[in-house]
Amino acid sequence: MEKLTRKEEEIMQVVWQLGKCFVKEVIERLPEPKPHYNTVSTIIRNMEEKGYIGHRDFGGSHQYYPAIAREDYRKNFMTGVIDNFFDNSYKNVVSYFAREEKISVEELQEIIRMIKEKKKK
Repeated sequence: MEKLTRKEEEIMQVVWQLGKCFVKEVIERLPEPKPHYNTVSTIIRNMEEKGYIGHRDFGGSHQYYPAIAREDYRKNFMTGVIDNFFDNSYKNVVSYFAREEKISVEELQEIIRMIKEKKKK
């Protein structure tokens, strides 16, 4: 799976939110300054070539929809980040967030509780 650019990810987030949409609807959900219609249309077509978006024809217009689930993209993206930046170690990921004070002791305890409960099943 080819990684999306920042702008493609922004558009993909909108497509996931809407489920089915036309280019005009995507543009309405994007932050200011709004990109030009042709720019968004081109980005969406590129994303379709990459396999992230599909479309249905509606009388000369295309209605787009996600061709990949948000969770599948997240899993692939996170796996790549963990492999490339944390030596394929989830411990390194958690310790990074702890060092950067992005995760609290309470949140770590909740994660431990979740792991213990999962092992019981």
